[in-house]
Amino acid sequence: QVQLVESGGGLVQAGGSLRLSCAASGRTFNTYGMGWFRQAPGKEREFVAVISWSGVDRYYADSVKGRFTISRDNAKVTVYLQMNSLKPEDTAVYYCAAATERISPSSSSSYQYPYWGQGTQVTVSS
Repeated sequence: QVQLVESGGGLVQAGGSLRLSCAASGRTFNTYGMGWFRQAPGKEREFVAVISWSGVDRYYADSVKGRFTISRDNAKVTVYLQMNSLKPEDTAVYYCAAATERISPSSSSSYQYPYWGQGTQVTVSS
């Protein structure tokens, strides 16, 4: 069982940056792939990025490639999402999630992640 708590959301102007954090508690955090998803009002939840337990493998949605960076610190049991060059269309509630299966480029479906945080709001003004 893993408990996840996101933080770091807020209001930022277009072109700005934010870093989200997801603190985990519970056993075997280091064996889980960790992902970030987001959900904008009236839209379905969508995949943003995922990182393997070792931190070696990382995959991103096309919409955030080159702007967002996912990382993790297993010693601190925390995963991060550095978001640069933010756009108004990045506005959403951002969720971190833990995967129990080995991640791959196809690890973009929410059903592959049994553990979720409560979400943190990111608002990008134009």
